[in-house]
Order: sequence, then C-alpha cells, then structure tokens
Amino acid sequence: MGTIKKGVLGGFSGKVGTVVGASWKGIDYIRSLPASVKNPRTEGQVTQRTKFTVALDFLRPIVAYLNVGFKPYTSKQSAYNAAMSYNVSNAVTGTFPDFELDYPNALVSKGSLLGAEDATATAAAGSISFAWTDNSGVSNALGTDMAMPLAFNISKGQAVFKTNGAERSTEADVLTIPANWTGDDVEVYLGFVSKDGSLVATSAYLGQKTIA
Repeated sequence: MGTIKKGVLGGFSGKVGTVVGASWKGIDYIRSLPASVKNPRTEGQVTQRTKFTVALDFLRPIVAYLNVGFKPYTSKQSAYNAAMSYNVSNAVTGTFPDFELDYPNALVSKGSLLGAEDATATAAAGSISFAWTDNSGVSNALGTDMAMPLAFNISKGQAVFKTNGAERSTEADVLTIPANWTGDDVEVYLGFVSKDGSLVATSAYLGQKTIA
C-alpha cells in the first residue's frame, strides 16, 4: 500500500487496472488487488475439488452422526472436517474426472473404543436388523456402550442412523427405513460409542443391502 501525496494526480477512489484507490482517516492510498483464488484452475486444485465433492455427497447427510463419530479428532478441527479429511484421502477412488466413493473403505466413525465383533446387517421391508457378538470385557469395551447403526441411500443421497442405539450387551438393534426407500440400495455401517460419549469405535462396513 502506498499513500498518495498531494500533487497533480491528487487522490482517487475506486479501481484502476490492478490497483484500488481509497481514503482512510483523510489519507489517500492505493493497494494492489489480491490474486483471485475463487476458481482455481490448476490440475491439482481441480482434482482435489472434485474429490471433495464426491466425499461431500456422502458426508453431508450424516453431519449429526459425524459429530459423535469423529468427536475424538476435534481438538484442532471440527468433527466434520476430520471426517472429510479422512474420507477424501482414503475412500475416494478413480482418476479425474471419474472419481467415486469406495464405500467399504469409508469411515463414519473413528476412535480407540473396541468395535463390533461378528457384526451383520439384514434388510427387510421397512427396516434393517443389526446383530453382533457381545465382546464387552475385552479391551475397553463395556456392555453399556451404545450401538451407532447407519444406512446411506446411494440413489437418494439420504441417510438414517442412530447415535445412541441399543447397548453392546443386547447384541441387536433395528433401524427403521423410510417407506419410499423400497427397492433402493443402501450402504450399511455400525459403530459404537461409550455411554458418556468420550470413546468412539471405528465403524465397521456391513455391506450393500437392497431394501425389500
């Protein structure tokens, strides 16, 4: 920024070429325009933006779930940003511009709590039934840990989930599915969270199911 002394040019305001003239506390000055980064066009920038969009389509409907599932990573960033960073780096596959989400490698929760053992999911009319083996007492798993089942509808870009489902010791939970999902394919995950919310398990991918 350079101040403009009184002279033949005097002060000016507005934009001229790559500089902007203005006045602050009676002092006329000019400054250069900042470089525009709103629409980066380098190959690397466009590639990263496309990967981000692919992950965004998956993560945006489950923000409330991610706030619990990625809570252990919120000391320096939001849970959503932590989930975005992980999935862009580990679950987006393909080559530009044909990127897609690799659902088996995607995570909807991540943490140090012991995860599900022998977990399965079975789709039926209007519901998905989850089952697992109670492994409480092993490592840091407790019978009071709560299940976090999730189903993501690929074609509709919607999701249903619980963040405080059945306790680990019950070995089962049921997720109600919207009636208009009949015939749709869904990607299914199961995580766990401790009763006080301080510990979270890394989610288990339970496969793609077709709603009957």
